[in-house]
Amino acid sequence: MGFSTIAIHAGNEPDPATGAVSVPIYQTSTYAQDALGKHKGYEYARTQNPTRSALEKNIAALENAKFGFAFASGMAAIDTTLKLVKSGDHVILGDNTYGGTFRLFNRILVDYGIEFDLADTSDVANLESAFKPNTKMVFVETPTNPIMTLTDLKAVSDLAHSRGAKVVCDNTFMSPYFQRPIDLGVDIVVHSTTKYLNGHSDSVGGFVALNDEKDAEWIGFVQNGIGAILSPMDSFLVLRGTKTLAVRMDAHDRNGRVVANFLAEHPRVEKVYYPGLTSHPQHELAKRQQTGFGGMVSFETGSLDNARKVLEGVKLCTLGESLGGVESLISHPASMTHASVPEEKRDALGITDGLVRISVGIEDVEDIIADLDQALR
Repeated sequence: MGFSTIAIHAGNEPDPATGAVSVPIYQTSTYAQDALGKHKGYEYARTQNPTRSALEKNIAALENAKFGFAFASGMAAIDTTLKLVKSGDHVILGDNTYGGTFRLFNRILVDYGIEFDLADTSDVANLESAFKPNTKMVFVETPTNPIMTLTDLKAVSDLAHSRGAKVVCDNTFMSPYFQRPIDLGVDIVVHSTTKYLNGHSDSVGGFVALNDEKDAEWIGFVQNGIGAILSPMDSFLVLRGTKTLAVRMDAHDRNGRVVANFLAEHPRVEKVYYPGLTSHPQHELAKRQQTGFGGMVSFETGSLDNARKVLEGVKLCTLGESLGGVESLISHPASMTHASVPEEKRDALGITDGLVRISVGIEDVEDIIADLDQALR
């Protein structure tokens, strides 16, 4: 079946009790049992919930995975995934990753004996030199937030597997519509469902998709044990969102390409980061690894003062955290999403005070461009 068919139907069987074509919101904390030790597959809502189960089937199918787990946030999903490594294990983390992911490694996991090193995973040679005898996992984002650097997922997976390490990919920016990491050899895919999967800026959640049964059993055990579950209402909202994922991502992609080209030619913009531009150093990799380029664009204005003028001058685009909604959202990574990353590290990566990131929405693209143009001028 095609992607849109799977998105609409996987996990979305009509309700057996009523025939409802939308999965009901099972807003319950517990379930009546027929007898001692005899129930209908549901005991307690932290452990199982029919709405959450439907979503888990849906996104797992979209990622071409056997197992899926929906979490209360993207960070809860990542933290649970990191429970697959133990004290004394070593993890290689892509050097340009979401600030919250960096904070989890740098401020929390290190206190529990997890070793980690940053590596520029856009070059497999850098990754190879970062391996240690105790390396158990490689964690990458591609494209990265916010510099839009790519990692060759097949090459990294081949290398990591030859060294006995698992590969985890944060696929939030592309969604399974534009990128299928598991098909490229990745072991585990994580998402912030808050972003494109939900698509409407009205839910916070996370997801883990994978094929290994033993790892899936452990992730499910940890999820239940710590209770980092997605609520029934949020599960319903994300399940609603994935039904239109294909049409929304096509619209984000169309607008993203137009906006990126507009910014690349604008006299007030110094540099544009977007894999869909032929000037992007990894444009050919993006064409091989992805089926689209998406709606995430970052651009350099030259200074904090210039960035502030743009961010405070827009009228249609909304200044705020997050991304992936139908509306265009604009942000300042250095002081918002990546504030937890040390300044010298941000500068080295190109996350300067003048960098602006825009999540291009699905409004009429002429209106988005007009808004950016008046703010830049």
